[in-house]
Amino acid sequence: MHNFNYTQVQTRSDAIAIADREPESKFIAGGTNLIDLMKYNITRTDMLVDINRIEDCHTIQETDEGGLSLGALVSNAATAYHPLTEQRYPLLSKAILAGASAQIRNMATNGGNLLQRTRCYYFYDANTPCNKREPGSGCSAIGGYNRIMAILGTSDACIAVYPSDMSVALAALDARVHVSGPEGARTIPFLDFHRLPGNTPHIDNCLAANELITSIELPANGFSNHYSYLKLRDRNSYAFALVSVATGLELEGGVIKNARIALGGVAHKPWRVLEAEDFLQNKEPVSENFLYAAEIMLKGARTFQFNAFKVELTKRAIVRNCIMALNPESQLPGAHPSA
Repeated sequence: MHNFNYTQVQTRSDAIAIADREPESKFIAGGTNLIDLMKYNITRTDMLVDINRIEDCHTIQETDEGGLSLGALVSNAATAYHPLTEQRYPLLSKAILAGASAQIRNMATNGGNLLQRTRCYYFYDANTPCNKREPGSGCSAIGGYNRIMAILGTSDACIAVYPSDMSVALAALDARVHVSGPEGARTIPFLDFHRLPGNTPHIDNCLAANELITSIELPANGFSNHYSYLKLRDRNSYAFALVSVATGLELEGGVIKNARIALGGVAHKPWRVLEAEDFLQNKEPVSENFLYAAEIMLKGARTFQFNAFKVELTKRAIVRNCIMALNPESQLPGAHPSA
């Protein structure tokens, strides 16, 4: 591991000042992904800035608009089990609990969850070319073993997927990310926070190096009556999604008045297609309509030697999850969604 200095800060302004002064510095909170990257020499830093003592980033509270503000330093576990999350945003709670392990959720923070990097085999293998790790070196996954890789939004430079479960739910909920930096505070719509790879796959999001995530804001509508999170993976625990789907529905008079569908495990960022959601408005909540929406969401899918199965798997997952969202109790152990 590369040698580094370490310091603790008490305030946002102190953290931002150090990051602005030390371009190679990194913020650390839970460190559940950052420390791994440092051990593998994928990420190097001259200064670790411990932000855990910034008190105003440790709260979960209602907003003036009727939504919920999630402090960036609140743990994933505390967020998932918070009464307001469970009651008003059960989709988010379910997605968080589908990720990682209990031990990691106890350490990982909300802000850090948004910043975790891909789990691509080749990204973690310093002996292979990877444009995310070393821009311009090439993408080993395109011609290699690409079973877990992206099928949407890919480029010739990268086909890696973004791994967060929490972020898939946040995308479906239309969250906003609050950040602070030397130029002041700004708010980023969640759909704009993460980037597609294009020619710069090493840039994961639109956050500047000296900016700090302070909170995540959820709107008032949490789809608490009709929701579902489905994660399909190779084993039942501590595995990243081959495909995941977050669905929130509003029903009125037997038709869909509002629909949100976000995908994970298929792209470089959480994947939403507004055209598919618009199609479902004022439609009956039946499999045929959900399948048509799935077809819209998978338009332009690009497959590779080992991951072509993901297209059909994703379509079926969307339909199944939308049906499950009609009756959230169908997600209880031993229950089966009706067709």
